[in-house]
Amino acid sequence: MTVTTRLTGTFIGAAIAFSVLASAAQADRFTFRIGSGHPKGPAPYVTTMSDYFVAEVKRRAGEETDHRVNFIESYGGGIAGVSETLEAVQSGLLDFGGYCVCFEPSNLYLHNFPYFQPFGPQASSDAISAVRVVYDQNPWLSDVFEKEFGQTMLGLGAWDNYHLGTKEEWKQVSDLKGIKIGGAGPNLPWLEYAGAVPVQSSLPEGYMALKTGVYDGWLMTPAGYNGFKYYEPAPYYTLIGYGAMPVVVLTANQKKLASLPEDLRQIITEVGMEWEKSNGKAMDDSQAAGLAALKENGAIITELPDAVRAEWAQSLAELPRTAAADADARGMPGTKVMQDFINAAKAGGHVWPVEYDLH
Repeated sequence: MTVTTRLTGTFIGAAIAFSVLASAAQADRFTFRIGSGHPKGPAPYVTTMSDYFVAEVKRRAGEETDHRVNFIESYGGGIAGVSETLEAVQSGLLDFGGYCVCFEPSNLYLHNFPYFQPFGPQASSDAISAVRVVYDQNPWLSDVFEKEFGQTMLGLGAWDNYHLGTKEEWKQVSDLKGIKIGGAGPNLPWLEYAGAVPVQSSLPEGYMALKTGVYDGWLMTPAGYNGFKYYEPAPYYTLIGYGAMPVVVLTANQKKLASLPEDLRQIITEVGMEWEKSNGKAMDDSQAAGLAALKENGAIITELPDAVRAEWAQSLAELPRTAAADADARGMPGTKVMQDFINAAKAGGHVWPVEYDLH
C-alpha cells in the first residue's frame, strides 16, 4: 500500500466518522412547529401554551437529555385559523396545536359537552378537574383524536367563566329580544331564553363585527372580552355565570410524537399533563385580572340577579337531554359522558341551579 493510498484511506475514514458524528448530533436537535388560531395574550390558553408548555419542554429536554429542542411558534392564525388547527395537526403542518373544540361541531361534537350543560362550575380549576374525571372515565373521548385525526391529546385547557357583553344597556331579559349576539356555536343555544338572535362567529373577527353592527353583543369570558377590546364598541358587561368551559385541547401529531426518542416523548407527555394542571389557576387568575382590567378600561359591569339566573337555567333544562340524545343517535356515548360531568361537578362541590334530567 502506498503512502497516498494510506492517506486517502485515512481521510475517507475520518470523513465517514465525522459524518456519523454530525448525523448523531443533528439527530439530537429537534425543531417543532406549534400553533393556534387564537393569539397569545388575548387568549389566555395560548399564553400558557407558550409560557408553560413550550418553555418547560425546552427546559426539561436541555437538563434531562442530550436533546436540544426548539419551537417555531405561530399563534393568531399564522399557520392555521381557529377552525383549521385540528386539520393542521392531523396533516403535520403543525406538530402541536391548541384549539377550542367549539369550532369543530361536526368532528368533535360530543367533546363540547360542557357547553351543553350551562351554569356549571364557575371556577376554571373546578371545571377542568370535573372534565378530567369525565375523560378518564370515558377513554372514547381521547381515542377519537388518535383513531380519526392522527393525533394524541396531551392536555385540557379552558375558557374562564362566560358572561355577556352588549353595546346597549339592558335591565330585563326581555330587553335582549331580537338583539344579535355573537358566539362560538355550541354556546349560542344559551340565548334562546332571552329571544336573542344568535350569530356564529370567532374572537378574531368580533371587534369589527361589533363595531359595524353585524351583531350587538358577544358571549365571552372577561379575559377574552378585555384582551380583544370588545369593551370599546360594547361597554356593557353583565355577569351571568354560564360557567367555565374546559373545551380547549392541546394535541400532538401522532406520527411525529411516535418518531421521537422515548425520553423526549415522555417529557412531552408529562409536560402536557402538567400544562393541564396549571391551566385551572391560570384561567382563574385570568378571570380576576380580566374583570379588573375591564373595569379600569371603562366597561360598565353589572351582575344578573340570582332569581333571573335560576330562571334562565330552568329555561335551558332541555338542552342537555337533547344534546345527549343527539350524540347517542350518532353512535357516541352522549348520555354517559354528560351524566358523568354532572356527577363529577357535584362531587367537586358545585350546586347546579337546575337538576338536569338526561332521560
